[in-house]
Amino acid sequence: MLNDTIAAISTAMGEGAISIIRLSGPEALLIASRLFKGKDLNAAASHTIHYGHVADLETQQIVDEVLVSVMKAPRTFTAEDVVEINCHGGLLVTNKILELALTAGARLAEPGEFTKRAFLNGRIDLAQAESIMDIIHAKSEQSLSLALNGLDGRVSFLIKQLREQILNVVAQIEVNIDYPEYDDVEEMTHEILLPKSKAILQEMAVLLDTAKTGKILRDGIKTAIIGRPNVGKSSLLNRLMREEKAIVTNIAGTTRDTVEGYVNVGGITLNLIDTAGIRQTKDIVEAIGVEKSRQLVNDAELILLVLNQNEALTADDRELLALTEGKKRIIILNKSDLPTAIELGQLPTYIETTTMAENGTYALEAQIKAMFEIGDIEAKDMTYLSNARHIAKMQQAINAIKDAIEAMEAGMLVDMVEIDIKNAWYTLGEILGEEVGDSLLDELFTKFCLGK
Repeated sequence: MLNDTIAAISTAMGEGAISIIRLSGPEALLIASRLFKGKDLNAAASHTIHYGHVADLETQQIVDEVLVSVMKAPRTFTAEDVVEINCHGGLLVTNKILELALTAGARLAEPGEFTKRAFLNGRIDLAQAESIMDIIHAKSEQSLSLALNGLDGRVSFLIKQLREQILNVVAQIEVNIDYPEYDDVEEMTHEILLPKSKAILQEMAVLLDTAKTGKILRDGIKTAIIGRPNVGKSSLLNRLMREEKAIVTNIAGTTRDTVEGYVNVGGITLNLIDTAGIRQTKDIVEAIGVEKSRQLVNDAELILLVLNQNEALTADDRELLALTEGKKRIIILNKSDLPTAIELGQLPTYIETTTMAENGTYALEAQIKAMFEIGDIEAKDMTYLSNARHIAKMQQAINAIKDAIEAMEAGMLVDMVEIDIKNAWYTLGEILGEEVGDSLLDELFTKFCLGK
């Protein structure tokens, strides 16, 4: 329903300096005018701010002193009339003004409905809409730059270019189908369409190849810190996060459940999980934590295996080395300030450190970048696919182009080739939101907060 007016609180819930109640729709100005005591908002110029008060609709008692922003269609976020009421940031007053707006004729917005309206009204495409959520959830400068580039339309531009090239191939096929009396149809398919299709496939493959880096920058790397008890896992977590996130004692088994946090290492976000020390134990509670740690090893994208350098490898250490073999793993030898007793010759590449001294952080950063094939990151130049949905659609489109190429090389009829080519075109359109259904839109926008 785009013919009604929606309202919601657009700032975070809680006490603060200000709160913003946003209205969007054909009656945004009319509804706001019913609450506002000050200048006539209906006569106000677009993109202006006005001082006044919000009053109760029945008693006319003043509720708060406010600033009201008036933005008229189409030059607004939703491409509709938008009014934002800036009030003091108390829970009671903010909810009271929202309640008055709903009483005056607005409807409470659904999660993400403002952004959904921006998409449905052609203000942004679906890839840009999803970039807004990425901006909100960004945890590093690189992921923020990536999201901003998406909102700016750089990813959309690349997708549109690919679709235009595919459309040219489809047009060539349509000509062949419409004029079957020509004898050189098959020859044209091989000589013209096949090289074009291969060139498109190459461009798509390059874009998909960079998506691996983009996804890491956007989502971070799920990282599990593991080791037997009392080797310094929690100290490592605290060092990386620069805060006392985990309790550290010299008592083995202190950490009995997972402790989680985020840390930026060289522009890469590590989603850190400090696990319970893995060992054989008869303690029921500790055993539950140990089993949970084993499960996290399977789910993690990166393992930081902490070993005690001044002790020989134990049976538990060897079990962990075997458990993590074949996974992306960095071995950290802790307590390097003490005499070395561990069998270094039995270990692959490792980092030596004293609970992650500063030089250890640099070594860790270098190993992570090498392991995940991430070069030096220039945030301002990043234009990567990073959204999991976009990456999946790109892979589907690539598969469709590959099928078309195989069909052409096998000498199949051009109308059969066209089916695969068109599938690629439609699939890329789903990234932009040009070929999507209502169910997908509902699913995507419900992930947004209420006022966005």
